[in-house]
Amino acid sequence: MIFLELVLQNFGPYSGRQIINLDTRSEENHRPIILLGGMNGGGKTTLMDSIRLALYGQRAQCSTRGNLSYSDFLTQCVNNKATPAEKTRIELLFEHIEDDKPVKYRIVRTWEKNPKDGKDTLGILGDDDTWPVDSLVNIWDDYIENLLPLGISNLFLFDGEQVKELAEQETPPPIVIEAIRGLLGLELADKLAVDLEILVNRKRKELAETKDLANLEEIETRLIQYQQDYQTIAAELETLNNLIEELETQQREALDKFISEGGKIAADRNHLEQQQKDKISTAESLRLSMCELASEVLPLALIPNLLNQVQAQGTKEFRYQQIQLAQDVLIERDKRLINWLSQLTIDLEQVEKIQSFLKEDAESLYTASSPSEAPWLLADEESLSQLDNVRYHLQNTQKLAQQQLAKLKDVEEEIITLERQVQTAAEPEAYKKLRDAVEDAQNQVSQAKAKYEITRRKFAELTDVIERTKKELKEYTDKNLDSKNRQHIITAAAKVQETLKLFREKLTLKKLNKLEEEVKHCFLYLLHKSDLVRTITIDTKTFSLSLFDSNTQPVPKHRLSAGEKQLLAIAFLWGLAKVSGLRLPVAIDTPLGRLDSSHRNNLVEKYFPAASHQVILLSTDTEIGKQEVETLRKNEAIAREYLLKYDSSTRQTTVMENQYFW
Repeated sequence: MIFLELVLQNFGPYSGRQIINLDTRSEENHRPIILLGGMNGGGKTTLMDSIRLALYGQRAQCSTRGNLSYSDFLTQCVNNKATPAEKTRIELLFEHIEDDKPVKYRIVRTWEKNPKDGKDTLGILGDDDTWPVDSLVNIWDDYIENLLPLGISNLFLFDGEQVKELAEQETPPPIVIEAIRGLLGLELADKLAVDLEILVNRKRKELAETKDLANLEEIETRLIQYQQDYQTIAAELETLNNLIEELETQQREALDKFISEGGKIAADRNHLEQQQKDKISTAESLRLSMCELASEVLPLALIPNLLNQVQAQGTKEFRYQQIQLAQDVLIERDKRLINWLSQLTIDLEQVEKIQSFLKEDAESLYTASSPSEAPWLLADEESLSQLDNVRYHLQNTQKLAQQQLAKLKDVEEEIITLERQVQTAAEPEAYKKLRDAVEDAQNQVSQAKAKYEITRRKFAELTDVIERTKKELKEYTDKNLDSKNRQHIITAAAKVQETLKLFREKLTLKKLNKLEEEVKHCFLYLLHKSDLVRTITIDTKTFSLSLFDSNTQPVPKHRLSAGEKQLLAIAFLWGLAKVSGLRLPVAIDTPLGRLDSSHRNNLVEKYFPAASHQVILLSTDTEIGKQEVETLRKNEAIAREYLLKYDSSTRQTTVMENQYFW
């Protein structure tokens, strides 16, 4: 069996008509994975529920249904943007082998708000999606039970919460136990045993004398009353369980209010006030330090332009002084040069030209360097050097002041935060009121749990009474109501019951032995610690798992890490799916949970590509992240990718094809 297409129309957050191609087949290498990414609340669970709803209708175990009636659940599933005239529609196209030939069927379920008769309208379309197969509509529940029985569907359509629950509990949850019993075929043996008991009681009742019949009816009346009480107490247990959940919610809300309105802060008020004093002292120290900085050169930071002008003027005047000194030296040197040239045998005219050139050169040097205004600063070299030192010291002081100012700002913000926390701390009377509310909520939870425990014990005692009454009924009928004419039937039925009991035990052992091997192989295949477990056994009554190491010593489940527990749970589900022998698609919602990187890699590389011929993964960006999706793409495991893009402003989800978070 393979899912080919899912169509959602005005279903949950999916507005309008949106089509998801789920076909993994291609002429290239087989790629089994359909990857759908979406954030929490974006429609992943709704999409999984749509598959269950399409397959099983009113019998579907949808995660969002809770205790709602089917009519209310269908109304809840209608998109909030849909008009009263628009219908909600789910279509699931799948293919399977029938009479050695592939056939396709499209399941179509439609309804509107407040559906008539509280039901949807079911239609089954054939290969060309045009002609209806009316003959299948009336027997659809039986037909789908042959393809994908509801009892074992949770082995193939499961979510991370189911894996988490299976990983944490010592015994499997009821939904998994139901799947195991369906897989092992035990429900057929149980039903046959009940039918045989009904047949025997009927025959014995037919043969009873008047007095015996009265006694028999009195026992049966008591048994019926006990069974009615059994149903009443079971309902009371369910009510108490719901009450406990409600009271625990109220307890959490009271505790949240206690914390949010200052209860916890009030308990730590002295510590907060001491922190506030320390921060104020730190702020004062920083202010004194900044005052000391301001008493030195820091005020000069207010006149940076004047300092720059003084620096420039001093440099200019000092250079002019140097040029004047250099001019005098050059004039003296030029005189000596002319006198020396006059003593040589050089033409007088040439000497005069040289003398004229030297004079003009000295005058041009002086003229080019003469200031536009008369010197007024008259700073010497030492003063200019001191000015440089002041400017350098000023820069360092400014940096230090900025650092101190930043620290002061941070401390002041911390003081403001502490002041707010102290101000939000509840006053003594309010604190007592909040604390009393928390204690009252805790007491109510404790009382409800105590009442639940008393009722549970009554339930257990009544169960024992019912078993004793059944035994009394059986013993009474065995001693007083057997008849020669019916002895053969009763005796034969008893033998069948014994044979059936033995058959059930042997069938259970045979199937569980195979299941134990499959679970062990799957667990070791997924686990990177190959020496952790040597043997895995499954209890024949509770179906709980027991692990043993290479020395046949038990490996307590609490010794496993959270990730290893989840891998064990996945191996359990995987092994069950393998033992079923059914070639069915696997759909997993929020698949990775609390796994570390190595366990994630094992699951991504080993489980997802091998879980089935078609694996539908619905993941957030933190589960199958960038690294995991790149690994799957590199291994050519992904056939199609979709992104469930949720718009929080309209509360609508759009299916984006050929997209993922990365």
